[in-house]
Parts: sequence; structure tokens; C-alpha cells
Amino acid sequence: MEWIKEQKFYVIAGIAAVLFFLYSSFESGNEITESDDDLLAMVTEEETQPMGKIENEEKLPIILMADIKGAVANPGVYQVQEGDRVVDLIQLAGGLTKEADPATLNFAMHVHDEMVVYVPRMGEQVVEAVTQSTGGQPQGKDTVNLNTAGKDVLETLPGIGPSKAEAIIKYRETNGPFKKIEDLKEISGIGEKTFEKLKDLISVK
Repeated sequence: MEWIKEQKFYVIAGIAAVLFFLYSSFESGNEITESDDDLLAMVTEEETQPMGKIENEEKLPIILMADIKGAVANPGVYQVQEGDRVVDLIQLAGGLTKEADPATLNFAMHVHDEMVVYVPRMGEQVVEAVTQSTGGQPQGKDTVNLNTAGKDVLETLPGIGPSKAEAIIKYRETNGPFKKIEDLKEISGIGEKTFEKLKDLISVK
């Protein structure tokens, strides 16, 4: 006891040093833990961040408009998507009618915007392309025969609506077959400008 009393200053100092060491170690441990927590939070935030708008954005389908005429249940203009084919357009129109002649159709052809598809009837004389692309122009070198084409086929020509198609049919019934394509200009409403658009798309043979 006497020794402790004599050395109490050193004893107190030693206890204080031990306590200070323990306190410092505890605080250092807390700092490391808090730092680890902050790092973990940053990593978690980066992993849970949504991907860029462009990556998440789904590609929207390209919408096309196509016109189908002739021997289908519901002729008209239908909305299709890029990649659809003629067979898909026919299904939208309610399918082929009993009198349809599918022999001239290319069911696998891709549908294009402003495309016109004409489905002929059995026994109908059709010398022009049944499926036509943008602008109503027949594909390749096929042309619309002014002397044999029906009203629906004539309407696929640019600038020829129902009234002009009827006028063409009436002209050939009254005056006989067209002798040359220039005779088309005798139809009321078909002037030089309209004829220029049609001359490479029509024939009389």
C-alpha cells in the first residue's frame, strides 16, 4: 500500500495511457466501419442505377398503310407493320372470297407503305401486276391494259379515282377498244399532266 501511495502518480498515468489507447482503437475501428459502409453504399447505388434511356427504350414498330382491292372480304386501307407480308394484309381484309384467283398473288411479298394489292377474280383478265408498290405503279414492265382492266384495277393507277375509272370503261364500251394510249386524253379530266404520269403504266394490247 505504501508503494502504491508513493508511486500513485505513475500508476494513474499508466491507467490513463491504457484508457487513451483503448479509446483511440475504438474510434479508429468506427471510422473504418463507417468508411466501409460508405463504400458499400456507393457500390450498391451504382449497381441499382437504371440503365441509360437509350438502352431501356424499346424499338417502336414502323407503321405502314396499304390498300387492298378486289376479291377479299373487306377491301380497304389497312394499317400494317414493317416486315408484314401480303398474306398478313389479306388476313386483315378478312381473307379471300370464293371467287378469288390466288394464282397471280405473291403471298410472301413484303408490304410497303402506300402499296396497292389487287386480288383478281376467277376468269378475270389481268395482265398488270397484282401487287403494286408505292405510288400505285405496277412492278417491273407490267402495265395496266386500258381495254381489259376492271374498275378496281384502273383505280390503282395514280390520279385515277372511281369516276375516271368508270369514264374509261364507258369510253371503250361506247367507242370500242382504245387504239393507242394517247386516246386516254379524250377522257374528261385526264389532261397532259395526268397522262405523263400514266403513259409508262398503261397499254392497249
